[in-house]
Amino acid sequence: MPSPIVISSEARISYLALWALRRTLFTSARNTSSSGSDFIGGPFTATYEPGLPPSGPLGEPSVFGVRRITPRALKHHLDQFVVGQERAKKVLSVSVYNHYQRIQELQRRDEEEAARDQQRARREMAEGHDVEGDHDGQSPTSPFNPAPDREHLLGSSPLIDHTPLAIEKSNILLLGPSGVGKTLMAKTLARVLEVPFSMSDCTPFTQAGYIGEDAEVCVQRLLAASNYDVALAERGIICLDEIDKIATAKVNHGKDVSGEGVQQALLKIIEGTSLQISAKPDRGSGNGKTPGGSSGTPLGGSGGSFGAGKSDSYTVRTDNILFIFTGAFVGLPKIILDRISRGSIGFNQPVHASNFHENPFIKGEDALFKKHLPFFTPNEGEDGEVLWNPLDFLEPGDLQKYGMIPELVGRIPVTTALSALDEEALVRVLTETRNCLLRQYEQLFQLSGVELRITSSALRVVAKTALGMQTGARGLRSALERLLSEAMFEAPGSSIKHILITEAVAQRKSPPLYFARGQQHLFHSKIAAEEERWLHGQVTKIPYTAKKTSDHSEPYPKKSRAVGGG
Repeated sequence: MPSPIVISSEARISYLALWALRRTLFTSARNTSSSGSDFIGGPFTATYEPGLPPSGPLGEPSVFGVRRITPRALKHHLDQFVVGQERAKKVLSVSVYNHYQRIQELQRRDEEEAARDQQRARREMAEGHDVEGDHDGQSPTSPFNPAPDREHLLGSSPLIDHTPLAIEKSNILLLGPSGVGKTLMAKTLARVLEVPFSMSDCTPFTQAGYIGEDAEVCVQRLLAASNYDVALAERGIICLDEIDKIATAKVNHGKDVSGEGVQQALLKIIEGTSLQISAKPDRGSGNGKTPGGSSGTPLGGSGGSFGAGKSDSYTVRTDNILFIFTGAFVGLPKIILDRISRGSIGFNQPVHASNFHENPFIKGEDALFKKHLPFFTPNEGEDGEVLWNPLDFLEPGDLQKYGMIPELVGRIPVTTALSALDEEALVRVLTETRNCLLRQYEQLFQLSGVELRITSSALRVVAKTALGMQTGARGLRSALERLLSEAMFEAPGSSIKHILITEAVAQRKSPPLYFARGQQHLFHSKIAAEEERWLHGQVTKIPYTAKKTSDHSEPYPKKSRAVGGG
């Protein structure tokens, strides 16, 4: 039989002391975890706030790799699509960038307001009574707030408005002749910013109640472009083309429903208002798209509203929609020159062109024009001849004389002019821009297995032909269609594998040069001979030019520059 274990009195007292200490710590920890009252006086809270930045080494987020959109980046993107128009691209890039910043700021404020609402709800839930809401008919606990002393409050302090600073939008007006890139610049920036964009022609607009389109149809098209997402449409861009066509008629035999009436209808839309848009599916488009993004058919299915012919009503606010107006404003340069320039009567007086469509630039009187120029431009050297664009001197009063009402002019604070394209600019449009016409036609012939080449001298002839059409860059496609129509008919399905367009072909002195499959070496040698001949013709002009500019270090004279253009 084993002997019993004998425990001394000192060991027994030590064991009881350790057991009592363990019990005390365990009970304290359990009470602390079951109640949130112990955290009130400490540095911790009983609620979790997801909006606060995290602590630790990952607390500060890295900005490396974050996409940053700046006006310089937007202009660099525009340079790939539009030739020249340097000042217009800068002004448009800044305006669209500011609109993009406004949208980001409004979105940030909405997120902060939503986060504050969630934080307030969590605090009310944490501070509520434990048994509150457990029994039916029990009223919530109301905090005790003593009534303020009204006699003390009356007239003691001014009224305080806690609303945040509102950054208003700046609508834009682009002026310039047809085919210089006004619409292309707006479309390009809207595409790179990934915001909804719609374009409407102001010519069919009439006053409400008359035959034609109402001015509100531009907002309806923007809503359709955003797939009927109202929140997305309220932050988009609307381009109103041909704004000069709604000018007040000089001779009015009745009510001007397509001029001043449309301008009055555009006032509230531009400044900011709520519009009730009744969006019905477009039956004529054939895409079967219905509001909400679903596709329907007349036989039913997922797009039931299409077959039933119902219309959905949407409320769209136009406060944050950016409006871009474009127009040619034929006759406006004469109004501007009558305001800033002296007459042409007398000796040594400059004679201004009567037809600004053929010659949109003026020269001379540099001191007078620099005085009225509304923006800064660097001074030219003594050998540089400056060509002035009259539209650069535009003032709000000139638009009012043209037929725009003052209320509409005041809602368009940003105006910029685009210059007409010269022969050199048209050649660059043909060859340098993205989606240029030369690559388009080369790819079109490549689909039929035919290689197309156009020499440099022929491109100059095409540009000169398009310049004579007075339609800007749009005339290049007409000139190329006339030049290549015979080749596009003969080449597909034949033995022709190479087509060469030379200067003589562009001048319509000879037919296009065709080469078969085995004549590739002859094709390339002919191209080299044409290019060498054109370069030799360019070099022969140097001695005569250098003789004229013998006092200067440069062998070529400085090109004329149009203020505001490219």
